[in-house]
Amino acid sequence: MAEFIWRATERSGRTQHGRLDAASAPQAALQLRSRGLVPLSIEAASGALPQGAADLPRPRPWSLSLRRNPSISGKDILSVTTELSIMLRAGLPLAYALKLLLEMGHNPALRTLLQEVLDDVKGGAPLSRALARHPAQFGEFYVSMVRAGEAGGQLAVVLERLVGHMERIAAMRENVVSAATYPAILLGVSVLSVIGMIGFVVPQFEKLFADLGDAIPFATRVVLMLSHVFRDWGLLIGIVLVIAVWAGRRWAHTPAGHAKLQARLLRLPLVGKLLLDFQLTVFARTMGTLVAGGVSLLGAIEIAISTVTSPPVRQAMSGMASSIKGGGRLTQALAETRQFEPLAVNLVRVGEETGRLGPMLLEVAQLLDRRVETGVRRLLTLLEPALILLLGGLIATIIVSILLGILAINDLAV
Repeated sequence: MAEFIWRATERSGRTQHGRLDAASAPQAALQLRSRGLVPLSIEAASGALPQGAADLPRPRPWSLSLRRNPSISGKDILSVTTELSIMLRAGLPLAYALKLLLEMGHNPALRTLLQEVLDDVKGGAPLSRALARHPAQFGEFYVSMVRAGEAGGQLAVVLERLVGHMERIAAMRENVVSAATYPAILLGVSVLSVIGMIGFVVPQFEKLFADLGDAIPFATRVVLMLSHVFRDWGLLIGIVLVIAVWAGRRWAHTPAGHAKLQARLLRLPLVGKLLLDFQLTVFARTMGTLVAGGVSLLGAIEIAISTVTSPPVRQAMSGMASSIKGGGRLTQALAETRQFEPLAVNLVRVGEETGRLGPMLLEVAQLLDRRVETGVRRLLTLLEPALILLLGGLIATIIVSILLGILAINDLAV
C-alpha cells in the first residue's frame, strides 16, 4: 500500500483534497469515485515537491502508461468517455468537465484533441459537432449517439450507454484474441520442432546411412531428402514464404481481395458460422444502442450497417433502408437479408409490437454473443488436440524413418 495525495470535485462543483492509502493510482481513483467524488489529480505522497522547488518542472499527476504512446487508441477514447459520463452525471457543466479532463494526465495527443473539442464547445458549438471534426477518433456511431443525447437532454445517460457498448465490443474481441493465443503458440512450437528435427537431428544420422546405398528404406530416404532441401534451400524458401505472406496481406486489404477472402471464410464449415454471428452481433448491438439512445430507425440502420466489416454480409443488408422507406417493418427487412435466424427475427418482432425495439435488439446481440463465445470454445477444443496429434505424428514419422534406417543397417550386418 502507498499513500497518495488527491484532489477531487464534489457533485456541487466544490473541490476537495486529502490523502489516502491505495495499491495504485487507479485504485485510489476507484476509492474516490465510490465516495461520489470525481478525481482531478492523484500523485504519490513521496513525489510531492519540497519547499523552495516551485521553480522546478512539476510532474504531471496520475501519469498513465498510455503517455508513452503518442497515438490515440480505443482505450483512450473509452477512458475519456467514462470520465466525462461520470462528471456529467455528477452535475458538472460540459465545458467545466472537458476542462477537468485536460488536467487528468492524458497523453499529449489526447490532450490536444480535448483542447480542440473544448475550444469548439466554448465557441458555442454542440459537443456532437465538436466531436464530428475528429472522425478518426469519434466515428459516425459515436457522434450520432451524442447528438441524440443532446436532442433529448440526456447526454450523461447516452454517454453511459456508449461506455457499456464500447466495453462489450472490446471484451468480445479480447475474448476471441485470448482464446486463440494458446493454439497460435502451439502451432509455432510445432513448426519449430519439425524444423529442428529436419534441420539438425536428421543430418546427424546421414553419415550412418551413407554406405547403405539402395538399401535405405523409402521412408528414411524421404526424410533425408527433406533434410537436404531444408539445408540447401531453407533460406530461400523462408524468403519466398515471407514475400507470399506479405503479398497475401496486401491483397486481403484491397476491397476486392477483402471481399473474396470474407466470402471464402463465410463458406467454411465451422469458422463461417462464427464469423457471421460475430458480424450480426456487432450490427445488433450497434443498432440496439442507437435506437435506445433516441436515434431514428433509418439513421440507426445506416450506421449499424457501416459497422459490419464483412462485405458479403454488408451487401446482404444494403437493402434494409430502402425496405423501411417503402413502408416495411424492421422485422421484414431483417428477414429479407437471410442472415438472421428466425429466433432473432421473432425477438425483433416482439420489440416492435411492445415498443421496446432497442432493448430487444440488445437481447439479440447478447444471444449471438453467447453463441460466438460457445462456438469459439468448441472450435479451440477441437483445434488444440488436432495440433498436438499433428505435431506428434510428424515427429513420430521422422523418428520411425530413422529407426527403419538403423534396422536396415543391422540387417546388412547380419
